[in-house]
Amino acid sequence: MPAPHGPRRRARIAFSDSAATQLDTITSEAEFHSLDRALVVISVDPEAGELLPGDSSGPRLRQYADDVERVRLVYWVTALKMVVVVAFIEV
Repeated sequence: MPAPHGPRRRARIAFSDSAATQLDTITSEAEFHSLDRALVVISVDPEAGELLPGDSSGPRLRQYADDVERVRLVYWVTALKMVVVVAFIEV
């Protein structure tokens, strides 16, 4: 049993094919930094983003937006708390 005040386990993050394609197009260090910061937030707290409207026929999509870094992630969380990033969008 882990210690009650020990480090919290971070969620694993995976990328959909479309999100992986987006990653391949990033060339700016600033874009990587923005994405990295947003990924850290949702890996620590997968429920940090807001639920997007939808039905229960598929995974419930969430959106995490960081106005300072000007980035938005669309993702869903599996039953085992793995975060699957669907899209990375700069705003």
